[in-house]
Amino acid sequence: MTGIGWLQAIVYFLIALALTKPLGLYMAKVFEGERTWLSPILAPVERAFYAIAGVREDEEMPWYTYMFAVLAFSAVGLAFLYALLRTQQWLPLNPNHFPNLAPDLAWNTAVSFMTNTNWQFYSGESTMSFLSQMVGLAWHNFVSAAAGIALAIALIRGIARTSVKTLGSFWVDLTRSCLYILLPISIVGALVLVWQGIPQNFQANVDVKTVEGVTQTITGGPMASQEVIKELGTNGGGFVNANSASPNENPTPFTDIFEMLLIIVIGAAITYTYGRMVRDTRQGWALFTAMSILFFVAFAACYWAEAAGNPSVHALGVAGGNMEGKEVRFGVASSALWAVITTATSCGAVNAMHDSFTALGGLIPLVNMQLGELIFGGVGSGLYAKIVFVILTVFIAGLMVGRTPEFLGKKIERREVQFAMLSVLITPLLVLVPTAIAALIPPGLATLNNGGPHGFSEILYAFTSTNANNGSAFAGLGPNLFYNVTTGINMLFGRFAEVIPILALAGALAGKKAVAAGPGTFTTHSPIFVALLIGTIVIVGALTFFPADALGPIVEHLLNLQGKTF
Repeated sequence: MTGIGWLQAIVYFLIALALTKPLGLYMAKVFEGERTWLSPILAPVERAFYAIAGVREDEEMPWYTYMFAVLAFSAVGLAFLYALLRTQQWLPLNPNHFPNLAPDLAWNTAVSFMTNTNWQFYSGESTMSFLSQMVGLAWHNFVSAAAGIALAIALIRGIARTSVKTLGSFWVDLTRSCLYILLPISIVGALVLVWQGIPQNFQANVDVKTVEGVTQTITGGPMASQEVIKELGTNGGGFVNANSASPNENPTPFTDIFEMLLIIVIGAAITYTYGRMVRDTRQGWALFTAMSILFFVAFAACYWAEAAGNPSVHALGVAGGNMEGKEVRFGVASSALWAVITTATSCGAVNAMHDSFTALGGLIPLVNMQLGELIFGGVGSGLYAKIVFVILTVFIAGLMVGRTPEFLGKKIERREVQFAMLSVLITPLLVLVPTAIAALIPPGLATLNNGGPHGFSEILYAFTSTNANNGSAFAGLGPNLFYNVTTGINMLFGRFAEVIPILALAGALAGKKAVAAGPGTFTTHSPIFVALLIGTIVIVGALTFFPADALGPIVEHLLNLQGKTF
C-alpha cells in the first residue's frame, strides 16, 4: 500500500462528503413538493406527464396500493424489454445486424435490468443493437433506479408521519426521481464523458489493422449516455463486455474518479434526505457515519490484499502487488477502491476483473454484498436496507434495557420486527440454497472456469450478486440454461421479496402514534448507537455467510500460502 493510494481514497471520500448535504437537501425539497431552482423549467413538464397519464399529484396511496403500482410497473417493463430483445433483429438501429436473443438469455437480461441488477451473461458489443441498448437497457437504467428511490422515500414518509395510512404516490415519486434528479445529472455527466473521449454515435463496429498487423474491432455506439446513468443509477451494466475497464467506457483517470463519484453520490446524499424529512438531520449523519466506517474498513482490507499480491507468486520475490485483471492506467489502489465502491452500493460496474483478485481481495466485494449492500447502498435500496438494521438495532437495545424499544417517537413492536427480520432472512435463503444446489449438480458445474474453492467462489459470488441486485461477477462462471433461469429467478425475488416487507413496515410505522421521549429512550444518533448498528450488521452477516465464505475465498487463501492455485 502507498500514501498516494490512500490519498486517492481520502480525496474521493471528501468530495462525496461535500456533495452529500446539498444533493440530499435538494432531493428532500423535490419529494416534499417544494420549489427548487429547476422548478420553472421542469414543473410544467411534470404537470404535462400527470395530465397525459391521468395521475393526480395530491392523490396518495396506502402501502399495499403503492406496492401494487411498483409490481405492475415492473411487470410491464419486464414484458416490454423481453419482447424487444426477442425481436431486435427486425427492428431499426441495428447496423451490426445482431440476431434476436435466445429465450433464456432474453429472460435473464430483461429481469436483470428491470430489477436494477444489470447482471450480464452476454457481451454488449456483439449482442445488443443500438435500439436495445437505448430504448431497452438505458431506459430501464433510469426507471429501475427511480423506482428504488421512490421506495426509499415511501419508507421515509412512513417513519416521519404519524397516524396516517398513506405513503405518497408511486407515480409522482417515480416521475420526480427521473425528471428532477436522474435526468439533469445524466445530461451534464454525459457531456463530461463525451468531452473525455467516450463515444456517442450510431456508427457500426469497424475492423481495423493495428501497427502490429493484427485485426481489431473498434466498437461504436451511444456509450456516454448509457455510461452515466449506469453509474448514477447504480445499475452497472456495461455497453461493452469489459465494462468500465474498457477505454471506451472509462478512458482516463479523470473519468475513473468521476464515475466512482456518480456511483456513490445519490446513496450518500439520501441519508441527508432521510434526516431532513424526519426533521432531525442527526439521524441521517449517524447512518452516514456508520456506513463510512464500514466503507474504509472494506477498502483497507481489499487494498492491503491486492497490494500484497497472490502469496503463491509473491513468495518468490515478485513485487508490485496483484496486477492480474487490472488496467495499468488505474493500478492497484484505484481498482481496489472501485471494487469496494461498486459492491458497497448495488452498482456492479467494474474497472478491474474481480475474478482475478486475490482470494482475500475478492472476499471483500463478496462480503459487501452479503451485508445487504447497505454501505451507502444503491439509489434507494441502500437506505431501506439500513433502516431495517436500525429497527433491529433498536429492538436489541430495547431488550438490553428491558423496555419496549422506540424509534423516532414510535414504539417498535412485534409486527415491525417481523417485517424487518423477514427482509433480512430473504438474502441468505436466496443465496445459500441455490449455491448449494449449483455446487452439487452437473449443470451448475458445467461452465466453471476454475476448480476447487475458487470455482465454489464463482458460484457463491454469482448468486450473491444477483440476489443483491448488484450484477458484478467472478467472470469465470459462464452462462448456460441453468444459470440463465436460476439467476433470473434470484434477481426477481432479490428485488421484490425484500421490497414487499419493507413497504409493509413503512405502512405499519405510518399508522403509529407518536410517543414522547422519556429518560429511558435510546437515542439513535449517538456514537453508542452507531457502534451498536455496525456491530449488528457485521454479526448478522458473519453468522449467516461465514461458513460459505470459509469454503471459498478463505480456504483458497490458505491453500495459496502453500503454493496451490486454482
